[in-house]
Amino acid sequence: MDNAAQRPGAGVFWMVVTGLCFVMVTALVKLLGSRIPSSESAFLRYLIGLVFLIPMMPALRAVTLTRRLWALFALRGAAHCVGVVLWFYAMTRIPIAEVTAMNYLNPVYVTILAVFFLGERLAVRRIMAIVAALIGAVLILRPGFRELDPGHIAMLGTALLFGVSYLTAKILSGEVSASVVVGMLSITVTIGLAPLALAVWVWPTGWELLVLCAIATFATAGHFTMTLAFAAAPVTVTQPVTFLQLVWSVAIGALFFAEPVDPWVIAGGGLIMGAVVFITWREHVLKRRVTPHVSETKG
Repeated sequence: MDNAAQRPGAGVFWMVVTGLCFVMVTALVKLLGSRIPSSESAFLRYLIGLVFLIPMMPALRAVTLTRRLWALFALRGAAHCVGVVLWFYAMTRIPIAEVTAMNYLNPVYVTILAVFFLGERLAVRRIMAIVAALIGAVLILRPGFRELDPGHIAMLGTALLFGVSYLTAKILSGEVSASVVVGMLSITVTIGLAPLALAVWVWPTGWELLVLCAIATFATAGHFTMTLAFAAAPVTVTQPVTFLQLVWSVAIGALFFAEPVDPWVIAGGGLIMGAVVFITWREHVLKRRVTPHVSETKG
């Protein structure tokens, strides 16, 4: 990290590219619409994405998995399956900016779950940051002041399930290689989504398949550039850049999908992001790493 810390400009650049890739994923899912059921859309995204696993095949064939590892991979796959379906569903129901802002809750959920599953302790400052993030979520949802859409509930569930997925991945990363963790996620999610997709199958058009291919490509590219960002600069430099995703989401929603700019969503997302940056900074100071970067929790 000493060398990486000397390249903050490169880290920021690659994180900007990462944000653009993930915003493109969100916009393309929105463009795809609701004709194809969310479970089928999620299945096709991961099925198409299996082509990117080809370089990982040697590592996957070489690994020997114990019953415990199989159970952990199955747990992560199941949590991610449901989370991805809920995310695709939310994209058809609520504005892009709200999906992006609520996605910032993922690291906050992970911080809370780590207390119960990893024995982490919550200092007063981290508790205050979590409370601030929850206030940000309330600003976005504004219960009692407007009617909540099922998409909002879906996003709350998505954030929680992705938090479970991340914590499971953290446990697995200490026992198998990163390529195995990533590869097994794609395989288990594809298998898990298959029966859900077949139950509601609608044959996609050529245009819809093209959009799904683009979604898989941008998602894979985003994870790759995110890795380059982490290698170039410490998380305390790259994490704040992820807030640009909300700015771009607001712009894309307004320009291409006629979604009104909601200052409450921007304020709530900013508050959540500020809390995440603080938690990340505290973990950096304490030399530990539990909270994921915002982009790491993307489907």
